[in-house]
Amino acid sequence: MSPLPKGDLFALAAALVDIPSVSFEEQEITDLLEVELRSLAHLEVDRIGDNLIARTQLGRPRRIVLGGHTDTVPPDGNQHSRIVGDRLFGVGATDMKGGIAAMLELARTMVEPAIDVTYVFYAREEVAVIHNGLREVEEARPELLEGDVALLGEPTLGAIEAGCQGTMRFEITLVGARAHTARPWMGRNAIHRLGLLLNLIETYKPREPVIEGCAYREAVQAVHVEGGVAGNVVPDRAMLRVNHRFAPDRTVVEAEAAIRELLEPALAEEDTIELVDASPAALPGLDDPLLAALVDRSGLEVRAKLGWTDVAFFAARGVPASNFGPGDPTIAHTAGEYLERDWLVDTYAALADLLTQGV
Repeated sequence: MSPLPKGDLFALAAALVDIPSVSFEEQEITDLLEVELRSLAHLEVDRIGDNLIARTQLGRPRRIVLGGHTDTVPPDGNQHSRIVGDRLFGVGATDMKGGIAAMLELARTMVEPAIDVTYVFYAREEVAVIHNGLREVEEARPELLEGDVALLGEPTLGAIEAGCQGTMRFEITLVGARAHTARPWMGRNAIHRLGLLLNLIETYKPREPVIEGCAYREAVQAVHVEGGVAGNVVPDRAMLRVNHRFAPDRTVVEAEAAIRELLEPALAEEDTIELVDASPAALPGLDDPLLAALVDRSGLEVRAKLGWTDVAFFAARGVPASNFGPGDPTIAHTAGEYLERDWLVDTYAALADLLTQGV
């Protein structure tokens, strides 16, 4: 018999919070979810590592993918759930045990939805993308992730956060020449050269394109710096790491070119700028009939997703995707993160309506 509560979404979310599932330690929660899902005769269930995929196979003309990650960041004195009135505290309450609770309850209750549904409970979202469970599933059984549209239960306070911005990191190395600090004119200080580079970043005017009615805002930020040889040596090298968030009207190649153009005035021939990693953006895809029906019937607010999420994974595969979850993204990963009962109930109701009525 499953130890997970039935019939009370809030109690279910609390029970999920109490199951430790820090990234790379998702086996326990995956085992419990697997027992629960395999007990449901209307679902076809597959497990790949610590990822679960449960699907209805009703032959409906359209299929929606509902995805959520089971891992959390490490706890900060909040490893156990605590309910105060209608507020649930605990690690992952916002990001995203509430979303997982809504998905599980839908899987339990939506026996004959108007559209086919794929529920994806995946591991290791909170760490480097190379470890992400969606990639593990794609490599082993890509057909399990097929669908016409996807919704990820990332915290959005019950709004649709459409698409997502892309992200990339650069390492810029400036070259100088060593000298004794008593005779600095004999060398060239690489750390001092960072001044012009940082000024270009500080005075950067972000693009704010509006795409499908959603206003995105790009950003460039210096996030790490290295340099220095000794207390009496003019440094001959300085490295600056820069993060760029770019809107979905640009490809990775276009965004990289824009940053190289921005920083070029501060670079000499011997300097280097290296793209360390990049993840593409995702267009909103709000013209999809299922997303439109969800927004219209439930009266949801729609806004741009300024951060990066796994909606980009689906969008890159031709599946329109958005973020829709009950938590508050501004308090995710904090020691005091919490989930309100109404947020969870309202998100579940909107999804239940979509699955019941379809388009």
